[in-house]
Amino acid sequence: MTDDEVLAEFRAAEALLEGHFILSSGLRSPRYLQCARVLMNPARAARLAGELALRLPDKVKIRLGAVVSPAMGGVIAGHEMGRALGLDAMFVERPQGTFELRRGFRLPKGQTVLLMEDVVTTGLSSREAIKAVEAAGGVVIAAAALVDRSNGTVDLGVPFYPLIRLDVPSYEADALPPELAAIPAIKPGSRLALDPA
Repeated sequence: MTDDEVLAEFRAAEALLEGHFILSSGLRSPRYLQCARVLMNPARAARLAGELALRLPDKVKIRLGAVVSPAMGGVIAGHEMGRALGLDAMFVERPQGTFELRRGFRLPKGQTVLLMEDVVTTGLSSREAIKAVEAAGGVVIAAAALVDRSNGTVDLGVPFYPLIRLDVPSYEADALPPELAAIPAIKPGSRLALDPA
């Protein structure tokens, strides 16, 4: 699958949005990839995760024991990656504000883990999820994502394998270009809400 074919999957799902978006990192962007729309089709989700699984180096795949994702956005991507690799897929969530493994999920001490995300921008939630996996006894040996929006700059502390890298500009809220500042901001994801600012 080429980068163009991967992007065609996003376009077919109407998942590449244009406007003024508040990212989960707090940064602002004129474009947003709504991975939930891409992942809502099980066949498409399986194709994308399957392609990413094929691209993981064999030296990583043979060492993996489980896949863990941060909730909410990474759950489907992680599940499909688990299917593609033949591994159990779990997720961490934030019931009290910090990620933790719950719902009866357990990692044996030293269990090797692939952290799977839908989109990585700053890597903050990925790094927090890695800490939660470590607190639960696991060892994250690699991370993967459908999309790397960091312009190739993110450092997760482990090898990182994105399916596609997209150079999409992002800005601090107080440093917006005039054309972006002129558009009302929305926070996509699980809730679409007007910017309270």
